[in-house]
Amino acid sequence: MNRHGDEPDAQRIADDDANERFVATNLRRNFLANFGHGMLGMTGFRLVNAPTFVPAYVFMLTGSSIMVGVSQAVQQAGAILSPLISASAIEDKVRILPNAVRTGMLMRVQLLGLALTGWLLSGPWLVGSILCFLFLFGYFNGAQRVTFQMLMAKVIPLAQRGRLQGYRNLAGGAIAAGLSWWAGSTLIANNTLGNGYATTFMLSFLLTSLGLMVLTVLIREPDSHRRRAPMTLRARLRELPQLLEDRSYKFFLVAQLFSAAGRVGVPFCILHAGQVMTLDGPAIGLLSFAFLGADTVANLIWGALGDRSGFRQVFLLSILAWIGGFGLMLVAGDQSGFVIAFAALGAASSGYMMSAQTLVLEFGAREDIAMRLAISTTAETLVAAIGPLVGGVIALSFGFASLIAVSIALLVAALSVILFLFGDPRHSRQGTG
Repeated sequence: MNRHGDEPDAQRIADDDANERFVATNLRRNFLANFGHGMLGMTGFRLVNAPTFVPAYVFMLTGSSIMVGVSQAVQQAGAILSPLISASAIEDKVRILPNAVRTGMLMRVQLLGLALTGWLLSGPWLVGSILCFLFLFGYFNGAQRVTFQMLMAKVIPLAQRGRLQGYRNLAGGAIAAGLSWWAGSTLIANNTLGNGYATTFMLSFLLTSLGLMVLTVLIREPDSHRRRAPMTLRARLRELPQLLEDRSYKFFLVAQLFSAAGRVGVPFCILHAGQVMTLDGPAIGLLSFAFLGADTVANLIWGALGDRSGFRQVFLLSILAWIGGFGLMLVAGDQSGFVIAFAALGAASSGYMMSAQTLVLEFGAREDIAMRLAISTTAETLVAAIGPLVGGVIALSFGFASLIAVSIALLVAALSVILFLFGDPRHSRQGTG
């Protein structure tokens, strides 16, 4: 019997062989499904997640750096518990796709809400609705990170995940970069349909919805033969300390937490830039283009490097790029300097997202992938929820430059953990893919 005592080893081997054949047979179709979903979905979501549009929108409405921090914090707070709930809901299921589609639809509804309230409401009601929809967007985003990464792990072999993410992020990022420039210089500058930001969010809703349709139509998911026995969420949570007995995964999680804390300065960079240069619609579009454009180009490099050398190296280099981007932000004296700084931050962001989400799939047993994803997402999000609130206070008390310096120090701590405390799981016997 295997270590779970639920099936003979021979049956386990036969199920794994059948799964590998299914994945190989449907690889091209599933590659296209994930590519189409990622390209269109990430195009729309990046307009919301880029550190430009939402912070600038909230600051325009409130004039408060504290409220910018609150808006980022409530979005992250929404994702604190949803990964654990999502993982518990899917790890005993034969198929993940139905849950993924429901979660994806509910996440996209929040973009529709941001658009409609922008057109229909004003004053405190508008600000309150934005915070509400950002919270729900964060909640379903946290759940989606678990379900869709788990789905990708089922249908895409480990050796091709970097290539897939590189191609889809290149295509989606290229569209998002051009779209962000156009949205800033046209939709926001001209206040299209009475609220250029609301129009931008509606565009995001339409693109991401189309991406989900592509995934639903094309993907072919194999049955899960190696699953956890059904148990309550409370009982599953009591088992979480066992996952942290893996030393490499534990220190990977520590590095994630320092990285999440180090990103506290990112949403305030656009406000720091506004103190040095004129921050109008075209300028916001240009800086968004720099961030998303660099994110786009870097994805091909990160994906190829991850497939060839392992995603620990991508993780390390992305932290270095973040430190460099923040350093450039401190010394930039004009628009050109900020364009370069935002480009560095964009390249770092894509490398971090790709490496962190892929590395966590490579630790420990396959049956525990969903819960490891949930632990990492929840822990990272908890820090990311607190960070913007603390960041807003630091920015208000000491200025944006001091906040950026704090971010650099935290990222240096993350870099130290990566360098000295955990190795690449792909090059150890712990990685299972």
